[in-house]
Amino acid sequence: MKLFKNKLNMFIVFITTFLCLSIIIFFVNELYKKGTMEDDGKITIGFCADTLVIERWQRDQEIFQAKAKEKNIDVIVYNANEDNETQNRQIRLLIDKNVDVMVVIPYDKDGISEAIGEAKEAGIKVIAYDRLINDANIDAYISFDNVKVGELQAKALTDVVPKGNYIIINGSPDDNNSSMFRKGYMSVLEESVQNGYINIVEDKWANDWREKYAYDIVLKALNENIQVDAIIGANDRLAEAAIRALAEKGLAGSVYVAGHDAEISACQRIVEGTQYITIYKPIRLLAESAVDLAIDLVNGKDVNTEEVINNGMIDVPYIKLDVLPVTINTLEETVIEDAFHRREDIYR
Repeated sequence: MKLFKNKLNMFIVFITTFLCLSIIIFFVNELYKKGTMEDDGKITIGFCADTLVIERWQRDQEIFQAKAKEKNIDVIVYNANEDNETQNRQIRLLIDKNVDVMVVIPYDKDGISEAIGEAKEAGIKVIAYDRLINDANIDAYISFDNVKVGELQAKALTDVVPKGNYIIINGSPDDNNSSMFRKGYMSVLEESVQNGYINIVEDKWANDWREKYAYDIVLKALNENIQVDAIIGANDRLAEAAIRALAEKGLAGSVYVAGHDAEISACQRIVEGTQYITIYKPIRLLAESAVDLAIDLVNGKDVNTEEVINNGMIDVPYIKLDVLPVTINTLEETVIEDAFHRREDIYR
């Protein structure tokens, strides 16, 4: 009987200990999830990108991480691979990881507002990086003067082609910047269109920024024997695809083409004479400014700008950076002088 009691007592002690440890582990995990545990004070940034495939976003991420490392800040990078569901899941993973601030390049301007709301409820600051996030209570939007991008493209083309047939290939309809670029084009072209000097034969959107749309649009017009005098591509990849269609008809270099992002291949095409203009957006300034902005937000500082942009929910503080036109005459003073590209790479 005594042996039985001893075994029973040992069993009770074991069960009690197990239950106590389980309860402690549960509450520790809950505290960790809610960010109430004391940390080391080091800032952690979640960098959530639409894609890291194209040259442009690779540069942003690399510069951003280098600047953060200088500041002794940890960065968790996620790549949504142009998928809205994936990006929503990654935002929620960053919430679980208890990051201090998120820097988000949205794939779909309208598709992540719920997840962003959850981040805000968790006390995480949110920065929309170069693309606006709609219908969400974000803390700041840092980008370029995207309307000016379109204005510079259209102004450069109308200077050399004041009359003729134009094709406009807009970017993704899911990207708010695409509408801003188009607003810039049309502010320049509208008067000439109304006066009958310029005829816009195509004005189409490229879903997911896919080059095939630009190629197909231009080739279709050429196959219908439409004379094309100028083409506006919402970025350099769309411009490249348009030029590829022109080249198939022996017209590369005889039609004025505009793009933007100042990719190395675009600068090379400018030297070759197949692309007339691109627009340089100082990526280093954007990425490094975003790191400084993230630090300021975590430290409770106000966003230092008087500009705002409405995202359907609130007026978001808008840090707007300037852009520069790049033609054969300005390559030296823009992308080369700024060490964005090396002269030997451009001129090959």
